[in-house]
Amino acid sequence: MDINRTNSSETMDAPVQIVTLPDGRRVKKLTDRSLVRRERSNARSYVQPFFLLLVVWIGIDFYRFVSGLENGVAMQRPPGVEGFLPISALMSFRYFILTGIVNHVHPSGFFIFVAVLLISTFMKKGFCSWICPVGYISESLYQFGAKVVGRNFNLPRWIDIPLRSLKYFLLAFFLLAVSMMSADELGSFIRSDYNKAADIKMYLFFAHISTFSLIVIGALIFLSLFYKNFWCRYACPYGALLGITSLVSPMKIRRVESNCIDCGKCATACPSALPVDRLEAVNSVECTACYSCVEACPVRNTLNMSVTSGREGISQRNYALLLIGVYFGIVGVAVLAGLWQNSISPAEYLALFRNIGAINHGF
Repeated sequence: MDINRTNSSETMDAPVQIVTLPDGRRVKKLTDRSLVRRERSNARSYVQPFFLLLVVWIGIDFYRFVSGLENGVAMQRPPGVEGFLPISALMSFRYFILTGIVNHVHPSGFFIFVAVLLISTFMKKGFCSWICPVGYISESLYQFGAKVVGRNFNLPRWIDIPLRSLKYFLLAFFLLAVSMMSADELGSFIRSDYNKAADIKMYLFFAHISTFSLIVIGALIFLSLFYKNFWCRYACPYGALLGITSLVSPMKIRRVESNCIDCGKCATACPSALPVDRLEAVNSVECTACYSCVEACPVRNTLNMSVTSGREGISQRNYALLLIGVYFGIVGVAVLAGLWQNSISPAEYLALFRNIGAINHGF
């Protein structure tokens, strides 16, 4: 700690001074009362429900689409459902890198994947805490659990660290498998009946879910009530990928030490249990740009999301506008380029559905 910068009891214009209490303890005291934070932003509380409702809307449309197939009628399929096919999107992205071609089987999944990668590369893992419906549900679960039992729990480090590595092992498996495929192999899989019907098979999996799968999902929900973001923290390979790409993000939570009073509220508020109060800049793969630490800080301009160190940063509201702009900007490019809807005809969808039980991945 820079004592000359924070222990300037002789410098009356210093915002924070170190004072000695009667019991001999030395604590930081805020001397500039204009820095007391009185306003709080709740932009994320609007953005998260918006995207959840968008997903619900897409889900209802997709339910109507599959119901139509069951009745022998092919209705318009909502392209946004491809956002739930991350492995297919990863393969489409690899195929694009190798060939420069955007596939016409799941093109919207490709563009959603690109949008999410861009967000994580330049804006940290904002997708996880602002857009992802699973992240929102997970967050709501641990908040509810805290209200019921009065607190959330943390796993011991000797369990926490190995468990956190699980999502990276899953990610490594998928990345290795995809990287070993040639452009021709990727193209063959992308154009296969299995990939074309992947979203339908996903729907049928949950519509006719097995007892074992219900137990697994129930266990994840139960654990999420007591441990913050259990799925996201330990098992989500998508989040693992975004965490790695977020390491190069110029945007980071940065702490102005000269304003910090060492209250520790930021670290307590962090859902990823990061020691924000001891860092100059938060560059962890676990940071999701949720702004929880920023909003918990009682001193204005002490914690900011910014590109460079300084007292001014990107407000939560402006971050939300930027994130939404990037996401829907990429979607808009796909729509204008005529690459949002796939090229699978209604007749082909009907044929795929009639033969859905016999379609497998072929590996």
